[in-house]
Amino acid sequence: MLKNMSRLTLRLSETLHQQLIHLAEGEGVSLNQYIVYALTRQAALAPVIQANPEAEIEQQQQAFQLLIKQLGQASLLEIESVLAMREQIEPEADLSAEIVAHLNSKCKPISR
Repeated sequence: MLKNMSRLTLRLSETLHQQLIHLAEGEGVSLNQYIVYALTRQAALAPVIQANPEAEIEQQQQAFQLLIKQLGQASLLEIESVLAMREQIEPEADLSAEIVAHLNSKCKPISR
């Protein structure tokens, strides 16, 4: 007997239903097992976004403001000097040309 299991009724298009049946047969498992596997895999790959409590956000903002005060102000020349020393690397292979162009536009030298 299965314990701690929930039942869920889904309405699927006939096309999707047949596709899932075909995929499950190809894997040699029941339709139910295949759907549970597919949903488990998708849930594991999905990014998890959690909101920070207000107190933590306030603490981070205060820490950031303190850091800014401790750093002081850098001149434009100092900023450009540090940026000129940064390591230049090739973009990741799976990034599209559009994304690379967008990122490069964000990294242009500061105009005077």
